[in-house]
Amino acid sequence: MPEMYFHVRWPDGVSHRFYSPSTVIEDYLRPGSEYRIDDFLERGKSALGVASDRVAAIHGVPCGRARATVAELDRAATGAAGDSTVVVERFER
Repeated sequence: MPEMYFHVRWPDGVSHRFYSPSTVIEDYLRPGSEYRIDDFLERGKSALGVASDRVAAIHGVPCGRARATVAELDRAATGAAGDSTVVVERFER
């Protein structure tokens, strides 16, 4: 299963690189698209859950790095206004 990263620009202009254990993230987010924080978090967490389940189906255990990425997303979003937006800048394989 190919791992990849997704790069996000937060409302404060800071960009951050996040890990995904699967390309399924491409089904939930689009490079160049702007998402409200709550929508972005929902999409990202859903995608990472699916990716973790795929890892579990192959290896017998869910992906710990996917869970860590969910925690990173939550930390990065802390303090951002709910109507703020993030931009998915690009994917990296």
